[in-house]
Amino acid sequence: MLDHLSFTIKPGERVALVGRTGSGKSTIAKLLTRLYECEGEILVDHISIKDVTLESLRSNIAIAHDEAFLFSSTIKDNITFANPAATEQEMIAAAKSAQAHDFICKLPDGYNTIVGERGYTLSGGQRQRVALARIFLSQAPILILDDATSAIDVKTEAKIHSALTQAMKNRSTLIITHRLSTIALADRILLIEDGKISANGTHEELAKTNKAYQEILSHERRSQNANQTVEDDSL
Repeated sequence: MLDHLSFTIKPGERVALVGRTGSGKSTIAKLLTRLYECEGEILVDHISIKDVTLESLRSNIAIAHDEAFLFSSTIKDNITFANPAATEQEMIAAAKSAQAHDFICKLPDGYNTIVGERGYTLSGGQRQRVALARIFLSQAPILILDDATSAIDVKTEAKIHSALTQAMKNRSTLIITHRLSTIALADRILLIEDGKISANGTHEELAKTNKAYQEILSHERRSQNANQTVEDDSL
């Protein structure tokens, strides 16, 4: 449960929220997009998000969740939803950046394959890669990654990181993840404990000086070592 929490993300800054399960990290993302209404105040460019329309707010935010939402439509429609004016070449480039192009080409109708309600015909990792392709195609100035690569195997994730780094340029980015490799992409780490920010610093600083952060890193290393499984891309 979040108590009193306040922080600022500068234009173009990459900030990671780190904390134990249930600490409120994903709740913050939902508050920012007004999936939840907050009792306090959230400002974007010094304007309260309550003073703008939902359409305006969400059109300026590109978000990829762990439970990637796909429409019951074609893969092409799902990717270009972020930018309907994108060319086919731009769409394919985004899919390649998300390491999705190869598996899409193996589908019965390629990019014109209908994925079904919430993308149930795809594996979890495939859905996440389509969602990442969508944000790579987006031009929104705010980017939220909420465990966006949790179902993607480590080797594939490593290939996606360079594209993620490029996508974060000149964007204010909020990173919510348990994966150490993704945490390392952030300029600054905010550690959340008991509904408050208990530490604020770079990954290197907190890894050296903060015991709670060290314990979280140690737990994640053990979890990753125990789960070195490769995603099953079969349909």
